[in-house]
Amino acid sequence: MPNYVYTAKNETGAETTGRITANSKREALDAIHRLKLFPIKVEDSRKGEISIQLFKRRVSDTQVAAALLQLADLLDNGVPVLHAFQTLEKQTPNPRLKSVIKNIHDRIADGESVNSAFAVHSDVFNELTVSVLRAGAEGAFLEDALRRVGGFLEQQAELKGKVLGALIYPIIILLVGIAVLVFLLLWAVPQFEELFDDLIISQGKSLPLITQSILFVRDIILHYGLYVAGAVVFLYIVIQGQLSTPWGLRLWDRFKLRLPLIGNILLDGAVARFSRVLGTLLANGVPILKSLEISSQSAGNAVLSDAIRRSADNVSSGEPLAKPLAEAGIIPLQVMAMISVAEESNTLETVLINTADSIERRSARQLDMLVRILEPLMLLIMGGLVFYIIAALLLPIFSLADDL
Repeated sequence: MPNYVYTAKNETGAETTGRITANSKREALDAIHRLKLFPIKVEDSRKGEISIQLFKRRVSDTQVAAALLQLADLLDNGVPVLHAFQTLEKQTPNPRLKSVIKNIHDRIADGESVNSAFAVHSDVFNELTVSVLRAGAEGAFLEDALRRVGGFLEQQAELKGKVLGALIYPIIILLVGIAVLVFLLLWAVPQFEELFDDLIISQGKSLPLITQSILFVRDIILHYGLYVAGAVVFLYIVIQGQLSTPWGLRLWDRFKLRLPLIGNILLDGAVARFSRVLGTLLANGVPILKSLEISSQSAGNAVLSDAIRRSADNVSSGEPLAKPLAEAGIIPLQVMAMISVAEESNTLETVLINTADSIERRSARQLDMLVRILEPLMLLIMGGLVFYIIAALLLPIFSLADDL
């Protein structure tokens, strides 16, 4: 039987706190009234238990999506809600997600609604998931809502995996190249420096500029490396501090959108997320103003989020969605044209989801092309730097041989 922690006032107005055992929150309230207390706040003591379990082990979007889809299958096949959560708990491999599902089961058993039980675990289920489940519970289509939001999370996780998978090879090239450069600078260059001192500098001759530049970089690393590293860390902390402010985040996101090649891909990704989230919410009966609020937070770009919030303000005054979004000037004209037509034909949610699919396919092609260009480009850059170091080391020896 769960325990409830309460804050209440007695007949004299003095505030008191305590703990009471009851089968449900309603029973806890009745018990508090019988004590001649006036409850101010009553909470299930188990609310804080999940936050300390397993040191907040992360639950991935893929695991959340799988759990929601499995729950939808159980409910579709006539399994009672409480029994469905019990079955899901037994079949969930992630320990933290298992604990969360058990907590949701217990809350529903105590009389809480499904969406409020999910909402307690906002660190696992985002606002999009909770809003869709709330609409599904209120509209008596919970199974469909679970399936839709599960499919959405699964698709987003798959897209994120494709992006990371495409970038693995260029990142490996970059790391290997940096390791080779550091090895040459810190091991090979000192070996040749002694030779230069004995055979060239001792004779009053100067080293080629290319060699001097390599020795200068090597000296900087050896003598001032810690200072440089400290400056980089300090600069990183300053930048992160600025990015935590609305002004800094907007400036950074605006800068990213103006980057050549990458800017268009980032903009398409933000517009696709906005379109899919907004379409998913509207398709599940979430009011448009609430949908715009959630989709603005899910866009992943502060500039686009500001445009969406301004659109929400105009929509609340009766204007169509397409007009304020078009005035923002950030969403592509083709997308704006489809949104405008969709509003007139009352098919906005369908068109938004189809638009997201189209944009994501185009972004995937652009990203694949960018990665194909990036791989040989990084190889050329790393190879060029290695060749520069080797040439800087061998050029003095060749010039010495010519003198002989």
